Amino acid sequence: MTTLLWGALPYLAFALLVSGLVWRHRYDAFGWTTRSSEIHESRLLSVASPVFHYGILFVLAGHLLGLFVPASWTDATGVHERAYHLLSLIGGTIAGVLAIAGIAVLVYRRRTNAPVLLATTRNDKFMYVLLVGEIAMGLYAKLSNSSFSHGYDYRSTIAPWARSLFTLDPKTELMQSAPLTYRIHAVIGMVLIAVVPYTRLVHMFSAPVQYLFRPYIVYRSRGPLTEQPRPRGWEEFTDV
Repeated sequence: MTTLLWGALPYLAFALLVSGLVWRHRYDAFGWTTRSSEIHESRLLSVASPVFHYGILFVLAGHLLGLFVPASWTDATGVHERAYHLLSLIGGTIAGVLAIAGIAVLVYRRRTNAPVLLATTRNDKFMYVLLVGEIAMGLYAKLSNSSFSHGYDYRSTIAPWARSLFTLDPKTELMQSAPLTYRIHAVIGMVLIAVVPYTRLVHMFSAPVQYLFRPYIVYRSRGPLTEQPRPRGWEEFTDV
């Protein structure tokens, strides 16, 4: 089980991610979208969507920093373990709460607006459950193993394991010493990575780069109408 979860599952998730993106782009290019429901309701969406996206971006940034930047590097910049722990605890909690709050309002919007609910697929519901479960488990793992004075040092176990995956020599034994909550969080995360191409989350791999280089679109007014429009069909034309 140790080899399966921490030695095989990460590569399987990555393979499903890459192959799914290729398949989606080749055979479902027009489905590569968030299926926006803004036309049905925009007031709640204009608040919840930015809250969720800013929250999840900070969550991802924190994961990248914690997993792939060694402690020796942050120590060299003057950010020692105590300061890093507080930054991770406070910043990560705020980011996670923002993401959860954004999703909560988005789900409320889908449940209370009939047209938006009708546009919600089973795939969307599964995606919401998985995403909320991943963020909530991450928050619980962090808060249940941390205090302001000290916390679990995942940079000595989980982070080296994550980096070892890129050398094709996964140090699976490191994950065995991690708290159960962190291990559950990691498994849900790998499942989430694997299903991204098959849900509306695929839009995270889209960036309107071409908009930076396309020519400007010039809009010109037609000006005021100087002639009376001609009647249509059998309508009689009369001067005013």
